[in-house]
Amino acid sequence: MTDLLEASPGEALTNDQRAAFEHDGFVVLPGVLSADDVAHYTSLVDALYDRELLAGRLPRGGALHRLSAVHTCPELAPLIDHPRLLGPVWSILGWNIHIYHSHVDVHPTVRGPKPPRFEWHQDGGRQNRELETDPRPRLSVKGVYWLSDVSQPGRGNFKVVPGSHITNWIDGPPRRNMSWPDPPGAIEVVANPGDVVLFDRRIWHARSDNFSEITRKAVFFAYTYRWVVGRDQVPDDSTRYTAVQRQLLGLLDSTDGDHAWGHEPAQVPLHGVLAEAGLLDPAVPALKP
Repeated sequence: MTDLLEASPGEALTNDQRAAFEHDGFVVLPGVLSADDVAHYTSLVDALYDRELLAGRLPRGGALHRLSAVHTCPELAPLIDHPRLLGPVWSILGWNIHIYHSHVDVHPTVRGPKPPRFEWHQDGGRQNRELETDPRPRLSVKGVYWLSDVSQPGRGNFKVVPGSHITNWIDGPPRRNMSWPDPPGAIEVVANPGDVVLFDRRIWHARSDNFSEITRKAVFFAYTYRWVVGRDQVPDDSTRYTAVQRQLLGLLDSTDGDHAWGHEPAQVPLHGVLAEAGLLDPAVPALKP
């Protein structure tokens, strides 16, 4: 693991941030990306959108929801272990993690009325039908890098019901294509370009319609324990990524990392980075073989 020194593990959430995350189910991390970073990653997303248009996979002016962000656009890889996001993630989930789901979103201005559709949901799909506890376990967290300005409502903002991550069910219509009000207490989270919103997968959330003249652009990465099977496609060329990036992308093998159950922590790159930085939590010991 000679490239461990390339990785910066970042810092854990502060006590206040962690308290807010546990209480509300999300936290805004301001200014994670600089203005130059925002411009750089926006250009990559714009190029991806143009490629999808050219390939005929999008109608002109259509919305893009492209899965497997790094497989689709390898230049997005620095976002997955950016220390300002990675630190909060490992401080919640620990070191035995990877990215199991990601997507790049572009939502142009909505022109005219849309047919009704109830979009409120928790992440995880069947997890929310097949796990029996109340509340269900967290299992994963998701970070969204905002490249567009959502500092005002109505711009495709992330809508949430604060505190709903410990609620297994909310009222909804008998059919999703019916008009139905937002759940009580729902808000639109505002953020500036370069901010990250980190949220518990269980929080009830949706996306506001973008009626502004600003095209909504964002990149999402969902982190979970490595024993949860990944949804993303694995990038083809593993040599271009650091050890921590390979861990997060599911590229570790017998030559550079332990299997996903984490029985050999010293072989797991992020564990090594945190150990070198003195940031391991002694209250969470390694598994015994």
